[in-house]
Amino acid sequence: MKEYEYVCQECGQQIEVNGPMREAIVENGCPVCSAPADTDHFSQT
Repeated sequence: MKEYEYVCQECGQQIEVNGPMREAIVENGCPVCSAPADTDHFSQT
């Protein structure tokens, strides 16, 4: 399964996530501060 690194543009939180978690963050926002997330905020690890 692909792994991604997410970096929140608001709070600076960095987390490694898998595909389903990436989809959830794009839909629901940052899991720490709820800031909107975009696919551009992820890089493949």
